[in-house]
Amino acid sequence: MKRHGLTWLFAFGLMAAEIPPPQVPENLKAPETEVVLLKALGKGKQIYACKAKADNAAQFEWVLARPDADLLDAQGTKIGTHYAGPTWEATDGCKVIGQVQQRANAPEPNAVAWLLLKAKETQGAGALSHVSYIQRVNTAGGMPPAGGCDKDHAGAEASIDYHADYYFYGPRP
Repeated sequence: MKRHGLTWLFAFGLMAAEIPPPQVPENLKAPETEVVLLKALGKGKQIYACKAKADNAAQFEWVLARPDADLLDAQGTKIGTHYAGPTWEATDGCKVIGQVQQRANAPEPNAVAWLLLKAKETQGAGALSHVSYIQRVNTAGGMPPAGGCDKDHAGAEASIDYHADYYFYGPRP
């Protein structure tokens, strides 16, 4: 079933073609009770802010402030956005806010970590309203700058290109 450019795995209890889950480390696997509802490519920026370290105000580091990415379907059509929260919002207005549960280093050097997130809140009725888990995998880019963060640059931001596959899971019908 297609709605607003999104392919839904189920609607009203009916199953469509299954989207296979990605190969991930054991700690990033969604529970067996979950099935992939949607897969999207996130393409955009990881935005970092230069801040004093929590344990040493005299030292500074780049800290992730927020992502700013488009979500694209397999044909490259924009189906949503990804921003602070972390939040994923579909073009139908529905959104899911996640909380990191697990992480693993990306196999590709200089790529942001792979993540398993649990939905802590959904809003609206639509493509993301049944999401319970999200995986961020197949990442490229997005790591903070190696330097340039010191007292003189406190509050500065750096935008780093990245992309990742996002898998959205919901309860198995």
